[in-house]
Amino acid sequence: MDGIRGAFARAGLVRPYAGRMLAGVCAGVAARAGVDPWVVRLALLLLLVLPGSPFVIYAALWICMPAQGWVPPARTGV
Repeated sequence: MDGIRGAFARAGLVRPYAGRMLAGVCAGVAARAGVDPWVVRLALLLLLVLPGSPFVIYAALWICMPAQGWVPPARTGV
């Protein structure tokens, strides 16, 4: 999982502490895309007409996106 989070962090896709409402997923996607967070939140609400997909996408991003300031664990020579 740390590999996925590291890839998201390198791509600039993190959950910021400022501006988050629930988990910060929409605020993180908005910051990466360069738009206001309300635009992403509105798009998520509009996607609610599709059965199930917004909840799965949001949950997957919540799990995969690291919080702002996340540092990957150090690798051990095992």
